[in-house]
Amino acid sequence: MKQVIFALQFKGTAGPVEGAEGKLWAKTSASSQVLRTTLGESGIAGSVEPAGGESITFESEVNSMADGAFVESGTIRYGSAGTVSFRTVGRGTMAPSAIEGLQRGAVVWEVVAAQGRLAGATGLITSNFSVGPMGEVIDNQFAQLLLP
Repeated sequence: MKQVIFALQFKGTAGPVEGAEGKLWAKTSASSQVLRTTLGESGIAGSVEPAGGESITFESEVNSMADGAFVESGTIRYGSAGTVSFRTVGRGTMAPSAIEGLQRGAVVWEVVAAQGRLAGATGLITSNFSVGPMGEVIDNQFAQLLLP
């Protein structure tokens, strides 16, 4: 087994599933990128820089609960590398942030299936995200996958 660790920032949209109470969908995408963190006397600065390469797409269905918790399942297509399917470990959480109209949340997913060059992969992906008032999503994911 080989351990692969990487981070990606996805952007896209989320919204309610028509006619299905408490269900949401999310569709986001990313491309190859470099996430940079700089610490200094003025504080912490972060940036996401394009790095060329292929596109990554994310799609999921979210089942919300009254207390702000949720469970989620979906797929991430990592370009020609392959696709992983995932589901929530326990429950995710989403609640209002300190910025009016902006929801913030976090969730951990486990990889339940993988295809392509990722076939046989297992692992966990964490998501720290925000959803704006018009459904705009910024999703910061950190993955730790074990590949055969």
